[in-house]
Amino acid sequence: MEKLYLVTNPGSSSRKYALYRDDELLCSLHFETEDKQLICTFRRADGSRKKITEGFKRIGDTIRYTYNILDQEGYLGDSVKISAVLARVAATGEYFSDDHIVDAECLRRLEEEKRRAPLHVPVIAAEISKCVETFPDTPVITISDSHFHHTRDDVHKYYAIDTELADRAEIKRYGYHGLSMGAVRNYMRDTEILEPRVVACHLGSGASLTAIKDGYSYDTTMGYTPLEGVMMATRCGDIDPAAASAIQREMGFNEEAVEEYLNRQCGLLGVSGATGDMREILDLRADGDPRAKLAYDMYIYRIQRAVGEMVAAMQGVDALVFTATIGERNAEIRRDIVSGLGYLGFKINDTKNDNGLGDDQHCLISAPSSKPIYVIATDETAAMIRRAKILLGEEVK
Repeated sequence: MEKLYLVTNPGSSSRKYALYRDDELLCSLHFETEDKQLICTFRRADGSRKKITEGFKRIGDTIRYTYNILDQEGYLGDSVKISAVLARVAATGEYFSDDHIVDAECLRRLEEEKRRAPLHVPVIAAEISKCVETFPDTPVITISDSHFHHTRDDVHKYYAIDTELADRAEIKRYGYHGLSMGAVRNYMRDTEILEPRVVACHLGSGASLTAIKDGYSYDTTMGYTPLEGVMMATRCGDIDPAAASAIQREMGFNEEAVEEYLNRQCGLLGVSGATGDMREILDLRADGDPRAKLAYDMYIYRIQRAVGEMVAAMQGVDALVFTATIGERNAEIRRDIVSGLGYLGFKINDTKNDNGLGDDQHCLISAPSSKPIYVIATDETAAMIRRAKILLGEEVK
């Protein structure tokens, strides 16, 4: 029997939804504010789209608007109902390293997590509460963005702090982008290209690298929150806590303000002084902007360094993967990263790299003499649906 899944992806100033019939995308909705008016861009699977502007007041009510639009557009009805609502959760703690059907306990944990991670959790917590209110007879499921990394050994999870404190306060390296990494691993396994030791680079506005050993997460660059690790669009990545304290004093920030600064005003944006968008960084760099050049060079270097860390963790590497928006679409960045990895046996084929994915799910961009280098289109939603089916006890292909 076919099932309908509604996937929610709330941002700080926008909301995205997608309706799937099993693994098939039916339509998507993107709510955002334009000229102080909340609008919805509605897209069908065939690519047709329209903008809806009537009847919207609060961005916090977009799940209710979504239900009404899906009903009006003929996707729902008396005999057609949504089987489950899925929400990705990137939150700290052992509880949110697993998936959950939302109940009173889950809502209570989300409230606690809002205090522990005030920058990341409040929006998704509010969205989940609205989903429960809007779909009272439908399972609402939190899908953990850390779950893929739960197989790592304690030596990879703990910080060098009192372990009793770490356990009591759940201050550990949970890792994120697990849905993307799980999707990449599943695809490589299903297409029989999964090597014993893989370094997978998720390069988007957020960025992380994961060492996948024998099909499981072995280590990853993100830690307690998605702030740790490599340089990103607006996140600084690794920073000495004393340096963060110095920034706090210099800027007159409180604790929440300095965390927001490190997450939203640093990285490519902070170094370039202009933008966190890699496309704009490349344009500025081409025009000779010295800060854009520095931002780009730092980005490439820190990824190259992180590749070495993941290789050292596994004591070797057999394949390299690029995924997510930048990793999938930008041939120049892939070439520049790989140019510093010859010592690991990686060399790029310029023609294949420039051609990129095209309409394919993956492509091999390595030179004949190189270990394999793949570009793989990640599908986090497919991973979410797969995990939801497992949690609901349904058959998974």
